[in-house]
Amino acid sequence: MARHVLAEVDSTNSEAARLARAGLRQPTWIMARRQTAARGRRGRPWVSPEGNLAATLVFRPTGGPTAAAQRSFVAALALADALHAVCGPSVSLALKWPNDVLLNGGKVAGILLESLGSGAAIDHLAIGIGVNLAAAPPPEAVEPGAVHPVSVAGETGIAVSPDDFLTLLAASFARREAQMVTYGFAPIRTAWLTGAARLGKPITARTGTETITGTFDGLAEDGSLILTTPQGARIIPAADIHF
Repeated sequence: MARHVLAEVDSTNSEAARLARAGLRQPTWIMARRQTAARGRRGRPWVSPEGNLAATLVFRPTGGPTAAAQRSFVAALALADALHAVCGPSVSLALKWPNDVLLNGGKVAGILLESLGSGAAIDHLAIGIGVNLAAAPPPEAVEPGAVHPVSVAGETGIAVSPDDFLTLLAASFARREAQMVTYGFAPIRTAWLTGAARLGKPITARTGTETITGTFDGLAEDGSLILTTPQGARIIPAADIHF
């Protein structure tokens, strides 16, 4: 698997799109020391202090759009694997639906999926990953109501370079992706639920049109959120989750 390390780029996901359009043939990790226009979900700015990981994996995924979206869970498990390797097996990690990893209750990593293609045909998938290794962004950089950010160094005192962490992450992702390709989404779903944040507890889901509060009761077979409300169960394919 190829790896490109850049001193500076607008966004590793944008660079992934450029490489894909230029005829990228093999899975490739792109890492940047500095991003000038990094972004998170729904186009929000992503603030990444120096020493943190900013990387994107771009590849041709198997399956259609649903399977591509399920790679968010693959990436979250790979991140947890890599963080356990750095911080030890007893460190407190949790997986926040649909695309965050929590350390001691604070957000330590985020995932952004973007695809190239049209309709049911996905030519390439870019999985952008940001990890607060050295420092968390300042509070004013976080939207109101979001989980507070933390860093690996701040929570554990452990220092790890982006290069070393990417080596661990790439190996972890390769193992989880092989599991997905071989056995499908079911074992990924089961493993993700084992580490899910707030499972069985009240959460609030905010979609583009409504705000729904209920009990987080698991994942549907495709990875959608199952939220039990006083009006019954709701299946939510996309939303921002607030605790």
